[in-house]
Amino acid sequence: MTSRRLNVWIVDDDQSVRWVLEKALKQADMDTRSFERAEHLLEAIDEAAPDVLITDVRMPGMSGFVLLDRLGDTRPELPIIVMTAHSDLENAVAAYKGGAFEYLPKPFDIDEAVELVRKAARIAGVEDGPAAEAPGAIASMIGQAPAMQEVFRSIGRLAGSSMTVLITGESGTGKELVARALHDHSPRANNTFVALNTSAIASELLESELFGHEKGAFTGADARRIGRFEQANGGTLFLDEIGDMSPALQTRLLRVLAESEFYRVGGQTPIKVDVRVIAATNQGLARAVKEARFREDLYHRLNVIRINTPPLRQRREDIPLLLAHYLAEAAEELGTPAKAIDTEALDALQNFAWPGNVRQLVNASRRLTVTAPGGVITAEDVPGDLGGRESPQRATKEWTRLLASWAERQIRNNEVALLDQAMPEFEKTLIETAMSQTNGHRQEAAKLLGWGRNTLARKMKALHLD
Repeated sequence: MTSRRLNVWIVDDDQSVRWVLEKALKQADMDTRSFERAEHLLEAIDEAAPDVLITDVRMPGMSGFVLLDRLGDTRPELPIIVMTAHSDLENAVAAYKGGAFEYLPKPFDIDEAVELVRKAARIAGVEDGPAAEAPGAIASMIGQAPAMQEVFRSIGRLAGSSMTVLITGESGTGKELVARALHDHSPRANNTFVALNTSAIASELLESELFGHEKGAFTGADARRIGRFEQANGGTLFLDEIGDMSPALQTRLLRVLAESEFYRVGGQTPIKVDVRVIAATNQGLARAVKEARFREDLYHRLNVIRINTPPLRQRREDIPLLLAHYLAEAAEELGTPAKAIDTEALDALQNFAWPGNVRQLVNASRRLTVTAPGGVITAEDVPGDLGGRESPQRATKEWTRLLASWAERQIRNNEVALLDQAMPEFEKTLIETAMSQTNGHRQEAAKLLGWGRNTLARKMKALHLD
């Protein structure tokens, strides 16, 4: 392989993007040529070809995806980097499936863009260096944060394979979504995807759940049962919380991974299966191996490729996107119009720690759809356990609403002189609260109530609070 100045072509209808890329690539000792439209590039490429092409997706006339398709027929060896300001996963899927080397979400880090060009050149054999992995497709998920973009890239690169994958990350970060994405964009996509949370099943039942059992294998086994491995034959089996599996089952799982066969509980005939296993855990398996809680050989079998799902606090810029999506989903479930979020409420939710990650956000979206009274979720509608602060106005509305309900009941019961009933209880409640807050100091309590000390003493005597 030779090392020389790279020739990089850029296609984007945005002149400022072309200018920034040209300047950065020239500073990195690369030659550039820019085009405003894909049609112009196709005319020029008949006479000469670049080492690397960078193209936008949405442009007047021919789109970047159509350009990918055209060049896939005429220049299949050309590494193409796809830029998009709409860095959702459908664009990522389309880019990878169209043959793109990589995709670059806007706004991008210019150093990252330059390094990506060098990487693309290496795989094409233009520059010295190790060949990069061939990319594949990506699943449909939500996220524009850099941590999620890395997840998308990992999924895309694995799309053409059936390799074993270990997904790590905190609870609620969407590990099953990643597993489904890996399956949906793999050669096994038309076959079964089976998911099993191993920690949700009693250890004495998990063996039968995984491998099935024969009739009469144990008390209560009145008929043959097909296990999850057989159900997933030809497809994918997702084993969540793999770190909680017992040592005996770890041994059986290792054998299936090594030999692609197993015995049903109580069975004598080996059963052959072709199953891709994707495992997930929120535990540190490497530490579990050191502490002899997890088999080292099984760990290495599972840890062929690892994908880490980031916690929501590390991708706060995705929170508005996620809220919009799940609020719309909740509204559809309830048959109501989707609620909007005002700026203050969104700030509160973005600054919240989200210990339960995306799963907690999904539940919060349903909760806010039910509890927020208007069509717009305001800061007052965000409860304290989601980072909101109860305003004095909201507190006032709450107790006055309860007072109105009491008054309505009294009127229905033909009660009269409502103020004569309510005022003593009202004053008594406020006096008791003020005295409690001041540890019985009347001078301080009177100040809280806005009275003089003598007025407080008189009221307490009249209400028998001495």
